[in-house]
Amino acid sequence: MKPNKRFFIMGAALLVIAATFVSGTWFGYSSRPEIERITGVLHKEIPSDIKNANEIDFEPFWKAWRLVESKHVGEEDINREKLVWGAIQGMVASLGDPYTVFLPPVELKDFESEIKGEFSGIGAEIGIRKDILTIIAPIKGSPAEKSGLKAGDKVLKIDDKFTSELTLDEAVHLIRGEQDTTVLLTIARNDDDKPREVKVTRNVIKLPAITTGKEKDDIFRIQLHSFTQKSGDDFANAVREFLQSGSKKLIVDLRNNPGGFLNESIEIASWWLPEGEIVTQEVYKDRDPNLYKSYGFGSLEDIPTVILVNRGSASASEILAGALKEHKKAVLIGEKTFGKGSVQELEPITDGTSLKVTIAKWVTPNGISISKEGLMPDIEVKISEDTKPGEDPVLKKAIEYLEGL
Repeated sequence: MKPNKRFFIMGAALLVIAATFVSGTWFGYSSRPEIERITGVLHKEIPSDIKNANEIDFEPFWKAWRLVESKHVGEEDINREKLVWGAIQGMVASLGDPYTVFLPPVELKDFESEIKGEFSGIGAEIGIRKDILTIIAPIKGSPAEKSGLKAGDKVLKIDDKFTSELTLDEAVHLIRGEQDTTVLLTIARNDDDKPREVKVTRNVIKLPAITTGKEKDDIFRIQLHSFTQKSGDDFANAVREFLQSGSKKLIVDLRNNPGGFLNESIEIASWWLPEGEIVTQEVYKDRDPNLYKSYGFGSLEDIPTVILVNRGSASASEILAGALKEHKKAVLIGEKTFGKGSVQELEPITDGTSLKVTIAKWVTPNGISISKEGLMPDIEVKISEDTKPGEDPVLKKAIEYLEGL
C-alpha cells in the first residue's frame, strides 16, 4: 500500500473514532439526569427520613423547570423563589385537602394576625364544602352579618375572580383588606333562583367571646361565639353567673361558632362530664389516637341542657356538641353542623414562609368522623327565608323542650 493511501485510511479511521467518541459523549451528556442540567441547586439531597426515597422520580419536575427557564418568554425575568413556592403550593393542592396550604409571606402575616384575634376584613369564617367556597359563619356584629351574609352561602365570585380558580387561602386573602374598603361577593343561596351580589365594607374584626342572659325564669342561655384562648375562663364566669341566677335549665348556643382552640372545648365539656370521660379522639396517620378526656369540673353534670347548632357550627363547636350528645348530657336542636374536624399544624419552611398541614382528624367519643358526617341534631329545626326579623324558631323550640321536662 502506498504511503499516501495508508495515511488516508488512518486519517479516516481516526475521524470515525473521534466521531464515535463525540457522539457517545454527546449522547451521554444529553441523557444525563435533569437535576445535573440545573446548576447551582442547593440542598438537592432527599432527606433520609422520607420513606421509600429511592422510588421518588424527580426527573419530570427538573425537566419542566429546565424547559421553563430555557423557553418561557415573559415580560419579566423568571423569579426562581416564586417558582419554588408555586411548586410547593401545587404539591399540597394535589392532596385535595383545603386546610393543608403553603403560606408565603403575605398570607402568613394574615394568618398570624387572625390567630391573635384581631384583623381587618368582613368578619366571616369561610371553608370549602363539596369543592365550593362556603360561608361557615358570619361573626356576630361583623360587616358580614350586617350585610346579610348567612351560614351556608356559597361564594361564587370575589369581585371579578371566580372562586373555583382559587385556593381557600387565596380567597381569604382577596376578601380581607384595609378598613373602610369594599369587596363585592357573588353568592348563591339554596332558596334563591339566581345568584345575588353582596357588597361588604371591611372593618377591623375583633373576635367576640361569650354573651349570657335569662330566657325564662328558670332557663339561662350562654352564647359562645368562638373558642379563643380565653374561652375557658370566660365560660367559667358564665357558669358562675348561671348558678347564681337561680335558673335550673341551660341553653348553650353554638350557632355560627366556627370553632377555635381544641383545649378550650375540652375544658368547657368538663363542666358536664365526669373526670376521665372521652371528649374527642385525635386520629393520626401512623400512630395510636390521642384521647382527650374531661377534667371533671362537674357543676353542670345534672343540669338539663340544650345545645343550639346550625351550618355555622364547626370545629371545636362540633367537638363540644358531639361529646355532650354522645354522653347524653345535652340534646342538640337546630340544623346539621358544618363538618370540619381536622387538626392543622404550622411548620416554618423558610424565615418568611410556613406550611399549614393537616396532621390529624377529630372523631367523636364513639368514633364518628366530624369532617365526613357533621353532626345531625336530635331535633331538627330549619330556618326558612320567610322567617321574620327578630324571630328565632330554634331558640323557641329549645325553650319549649326544656319547659316540657
